[in-house]
Amino acid sequence: MRLFWMMVLSVLMLVPVAAQDNETPWRETVTGQIEALRSGDGIAALGFAGAGFRAAYQDPQKFVDDVTRSGYGPIASSRSHSFGAFRAVAPGAVVQEVEFVDADGRVWEAIYQLADERDEGWRVQGVVLRSTAGIGI
Repeated sequence: MRLFWMMVLSVLMLVPVAAQDNETPWRETVTGQIEALRSGDGIAALGFAGAGFRAAYQDPQKFVDDVTRSGYGPIASSRSHSFGAFRAVAPGAVVQEVEFVDADGRVWEAIYQLADERDEGWRVQGVVLRSTAGIGI
């Protein structure tokens, strides 16, 4: 009987996590783009970007190079990221806080703007990045 209740408790502990993932589908987009930038995969990184970026960049590697050179290098060289609060700003539009720890252990905070694009799903429309006084572990 004890084993039964432990199994029930284990299943119930998973339910809130699954519900949260369903409530925040754009996080997959953010994580996908971050991982693509970390690996230098321009095609994937640009694929997670909004239609305006995809129209502006015919060369996916130039997109990665421009992102890295224009102050967003800490995202591409980050060793970890975690999600903070999010807020719906309009139907099909959210802002999502993301915290990064770079290769040197510095902490960075980003605000991602995302939109649910027709036939594309959630795509990154823009990012604001700033360093913080914290040290990552």
